[in-house]
Amino acid sequence: MSDPSVPAVPEGVRELDIIGVRNGAFGVAGSGDTSGFGGLVEPIVMPGPTARPFGGWFDEATDELELALADAGLPATEAIEKVVVYRDEITYHVRREHLVAFVTALRDEPALRFEFCSGVSGVHYPHETGRELHAVYHFLSITHNRRVRVEVSVPDDDARIPSIVAVYPTNDWHERETWDFFGIEFEGHPALTRIMMPDDWPGHPQRKDYPLGGIPVEYKGGTIPPPDQRRSYN
Repeated sequence: MSDPSVPAVPEGVRELDIIGVRNGAFGVAGSGDTSGFGGLVEPIVMPGPTARPFGGWFDEATDELELALADAGLPATEAIEKVVVYRDEITYHVRREHLVAFVTALRDEPALRFEFCSGVSGVHYPHETGRELHAVYHFLSITHNRRVRVEVSVPDDDARIPSIVAVYPTNDWHERETWDFFGIEFEGHPALTRIMMPDDWPGHPQRKDYPLGGIPVEYKGGTIPPPDQRRSYN
């Protein structure tokens, strides 16, 4: 019989990275959980690094990418932390100090020619110590009809990533939005200001540690308190 505390490895994935453990189903602590799921213990897992061969065009593209980086004087092993192939998609986990050189190679190498970056999004993993904040970029090669993902991880207490606006100008507003909602500072951005929230808004609302607050809602003579003042089971 398999150990229920060990997550099953999805088909096509050789290794899992366990970044934390989730207790219960709804974040309730103590005796307040009446759902019956209070004893649930579930590991928080991510697909681990993938070994060669990756399959399909992924190996060819990675070979060309490594050659382009070498021509720029940057060994691929220094720029790339790991490569993950999962559900027929490839993700390059790149060290932040080499991000600009990496995406420049993606754009300029004729065998790659990823002309379009559709933007950057933030992700917050509070349990992944030292790598709590992730910036995720999506690239499209119109020439070769290929897509790749690039991911950069930084610690919560040093959330700085070089801006790639000089390479992909359309990332301008996306980097501003990621700063606005997650607090990732894109160094070198021409005008890194809030884009959705007011300039004086405290905090970054899409982080998982952002407090639930707000203003009372008035409806038909009644007042509903903000979420952080409603009944709590904790």
